Amino acid sequence: MNYWLLKSEPDSWSWEQQVKKGKKGEAWSGVRNHLAKRNLMSMKKGDLCFFYHSNIGKEIVGIVEVTKAPYHDPTAEKNEPWVVVDVVAVKPLKTPVSLASVKAEKKLSKMSLVTSARLSVQPVTVGEWNMICKMGGV
Repeated sequence: MNYWLLKSEPDSWSWEQQVKKGKKGEAWSGVRNHLAKRNLMSMKKGDLCFFYHSNIGKEIVGIVEVTKAPYHDPTAEKNEPWVVVDVVAVKPLKTPVSLASVKAEKKLSKMSLVTSARLSVQPVTVGEWNMICKMGGV
């Protein structure tokens, strides 16, 4: 299993909207960055991802699971190379983990959220995953 972080602006797609999709889940669409696309293409069914509210809130609020391997993004033109994965909400963090808290934790100084702040789909190491889960009370 691999770990990831998915960013979404909560006024476009929020944790609450993801939860409302239930077991059906939702395609993680609209990614238009080639590095983020490569990260999506590396995802496998069963991988876990942090759900991060960017722009408004700037905090990790929940965990989602990849339920369908990468496939063509239905919001893209047929000839465009963009992909999506389907994700379902697993659980919220008991305590959202703010970007400021991540930056303040020296053990997370190399986390992509700190070093590649604009990247919308990021890998997360096992150590980073465990630390954020501990900070978030899960």
